Amino acid sequence: MGVAASASVQRASARAASGLPTLTAMNDRYGSDVLYGDWRAPKRGRSREVPAERDVVVEDAQSGYVGAVVRVEKSGGTHVVFLEDRFGKTRGFALGGGFLIDGEPVILTPPRPADAAALAERKVQAGRTASGSVAVPNAKARVALGSRIFVEGRHDAELVEKVWGDDLRIEGVVVEYLEGVDDLAAVIRDFRPEKGRRLGILVDHLVPGTKEARIVAEAQALPQARDHVLIVGHPYVDVWQSVRPERLGWSKWPTIPKGQSWKHGILAELGWPHQSQADVARGWKQILGTVRTYADLQPELLGRVEELIDFVTDPEQQ
Repeated sequence: MGVAASASVQRASARAASGLPTLTAMNDRYGSDVLYGDWRAPKRGRSREVPAERDVVVEDAQSGYVGAVVRVEKSGGTHVVFLEDRFGKTRGFALGGGFLIDGEPVILTPPRPADAAALAERKVQAGRTASGSVAVPNAKARVALGSRIFVEGRHDAELVEKVWGDDLRIEGVVVEYLEGVDDLAAVIRDFRPEKGRRLGILVDHLVPGTKEARIVAEAQALPQARDHVLIVGHPYVDVWQSVRPERLGWSKWPTIPKGQSWKHGILAELGWPHQSQADVARGWKQILGTVRTYADLQPELLGRVEELIDFVTDPEQQ
C-alpha cells in the first residue's frame, strides 16, 4: 500500500506541475466499477408483496391508472382487483405484479383472512352502518317479520341491501323484488296485507302523468291497500340514477335519447362495454361498487326507503 500511495502522490504532483487538471480523489476506489453492487436489480428496486386491502392506493405500471382498492373478486380462476380513481370510476386488473406504490414496484396478493377481520373490526369501531345507523356489534339477524318491502328489480334490491342490509337484518325485514310493477294490484291481493303483515313498495320513476303513476293509483284504490300498504317512489328512470353522479365522475347523469336503451346508453357514456345483457350486469356491479354509504345516494331515494322501513317495522302494527 505504501508504494502504491507514494506512486499516486508522485503522479498527482507531476500532473499539477505540467498544468494538467488534477483528478478528483474518490473515496470509493471501486465506485466506477459497473459490476460493483447488485447490477441485476431493477431500476425501481425489487417488487415486494402487498395484500390488496381496501383503500390501498396503487398505480398500474402499464397504463398509469391510479386508484384505491375497493374489492378483490375471483373470476374464472383468476383474482381480479378493482381500483377506484379520484373520479369514482372503477377498473379491474389481474391481481399480481405490475403495480406501483409511491413509485416502488409491488405484487398485489389476495387479502389475508386476518386483514379482512381487521377491516371488519375497523368498521365496527367506526360505530355506524352504511345507512348511518348506530352499529350493533355481533348482532344476530332477527327472525323475519310477516311484513315485507317489495322493490321493482334485482338492482333495486341489491342497492337496498348494500346500504340498509345491516338495519334490515336487525329489524327482521325481508326485501323482495317484483321484476316490474305492471300488475301491482295483483301483487297486493296475493300478499293479503293485514296487521302484523304490512307491505311497503318502492316504485321507480313515480312522477305525475307516467304509466307508473296510473298503476300505483289503481293499486292504492284497493280495499286491501287501505291501512297496511304503503307505496312510495323516486323520480329516477332507473335505480342506477339514484347513485350520486359524482361517484362516476359526472356533475349530473347524462340524458339518453328516447328510443335508445337507457342502461346501454349510460354504459356507452361511461365508455364501458354495453352490447349485451352481460355487459349491463357487469356495469351495474361497477356502479354499485362506487356506493359506500348512504351519502353516495340521492336524497329522493334515501327518504323513501327510510319511510318504508319505518312503516313495516311500526311496533304498534306488529
